[in-house]
Amino acid sequence: MKLRFCLLVLIALLSFGSTASADELTSDIQKTYDSIKSFKADFTQTLTNAASKESEIRSGKITFKQPSLLHWESVKPEPELLIVGESIVWDYFPDDKVAMKYRTKQIFNSKTMIKFISGKAKLEEDFVVENKGMEDGLIKLKLLPLEPETGLVLAFVWVDANKMLTKILVVDFYGNGNEVVLSNIELDPEVEDSFFDFTPPAGVDVDDNTKTQ
Repeated sequence: MKLRFCLLVLIALLSFGSTASADELTSDIQKTYDSIKSFKADFTQTLTNAASKESEIRSGKITFKQPSLLHWESVKPEPELLIVGESIVWDYFPDDKVAMKYRTKQIFNSKTMIKFISGKAKLEEDFVVENKGMEDGLIKLKLLPLEPETGLVLAFVWVDANKMLTKILVVDFYGNGNEVVLSNIELDPEVEDSFFDFTPPAGVDVDDNTKTQ
């Protein structure tokens, strides 16, 4: 269902001179994410179908809290709520009255967009990283996965002056693109753990995938 758009495209955000090496950049990115307790941001997500050339643009808000809690709420073009908790992931579609349930490790076992946004994608360990220089005031890095997956064969990330990924582009095996741009980033806001809890409302159909290997 729509989950594939959030997860298989959908993981996260430097002031460097263009002469900095890729190793230096990836090390600084990792240090930044390791030091952040939480962050909030607005997002714009563009999903591009390689075959039809059609694009879908989505927008909303993201809240992340260490070690791996994520509240991803799409507002346009239709509401969707993705909650990544300590052990359970919920993907809820209010208009369809459907909620999909997964184990958190099912999500973080693959190199999804969520891993980039949350800083769990280990750039130095998982990718061959190439510094492509400056683009629109950001450092652009090309990432080639050491172990490509169907959902990720190529990625690009753009890094800002706060040592955060502010733009991520993931390309899958079929050439489909998933681009997420973060704006209005707020570092270390106070966020209660309960913000990452979810209970399906009455009348919602639950598709339980927690027993899926």
